[in-house]
Amino acid sequence: MTYRTGAAGPLRRIVTTATAVLTVTALLAGCGTGDRSSDATGSSAPTPSPSADPKAELLAAVPDGQEPRFRYTEQNGPDKLSGVVDPAAKAQELTVTETDPDFAMVLNLRVIDDRTWMRVKLTGVDGLHEMMKLPKRWMTLDPAKMKDSEPLAYEGSDPGNTGVFLEHASAVRKKGTGTYTGFLDLTGGPEVTEALKSLDLVASGAAAKKVPFTAVVGADGNLASLSMTVPAAGKRKARKVVVRYFDFGSAPKLTAPAGDQVQAAPASAYELLGG
Repeated sequence: MTYRTGAAGPLRRIVTTATAVLTVTALLAGCGTGDRSSDATGSSAPTPSPSADPKAELLAAVPDGQEPRFRYTEQNGPDKLSGVVDPAAKAQELTVTETDPDFAMVLNLRVIDDRTWMRVKLTGVDGLHEMMKLPKRWMTLDPAKMKDSEPLAYEGSDPGNTGVFLEHASAVRKKGTGTYTGFLDLTGGPEVTEALKSLDLVASGAAAKKVPFTAVVGADGNLASLSMTVPAAGKRKARKVVVRYFDFGSAPKLTAPAGDQVQAAPASAYELLGG
């Protein structure tokens, strides 16, 4: 099986763009964002232990669309995402939260098949919703009004791109029940580059070809976590990347906002998204 990138697609770009604009607006409105340092930690080489085919076991645990709905989180250095995936309904929700002593923002992007909604909650700065002309309800997005050339649609059951990374794993070893270690080649192909497009992997040099990782497979056979530390490059510090999948079968159902919960997105929403 060849794995495609999920969270590196248009949904991620939209959330990243909107978060940046909202944060800058909050700064101009009189509140600052605190310093956020890298979560980098050192990694030691994996300790080998025998297993029949540990890499195949790991790849078999990656979400492939047959799972019940589940939650996920992703940490990429200081950046954090969370959400829900429902493969059967072709539904996904992506949530970004930014907090500061004087400002808080929660941005939700929900996709059900080819329909998309966005909601923004801003607190800590009086009148910021009004200033930006953004409603507090869900907003229905019209793909025709977006600048991004890729359509807004469900992006698959592996939003953290774990399958993309693990396809380029080597020296994989199983350590105890459900824990695996090995190395990832982050220069292994265009899919990996796309998944980590915010990082300059070329500048990391040979270190990016052999990055230690740890993965955990739960008792239910589903991948529970994948963690690695992307090596430093130039002025960029090493960066911890952690993807977690959990609550299989008990995550909340994603439904289309209806009634007074939703309205058509105003022009200001498309301006926020760069479209």
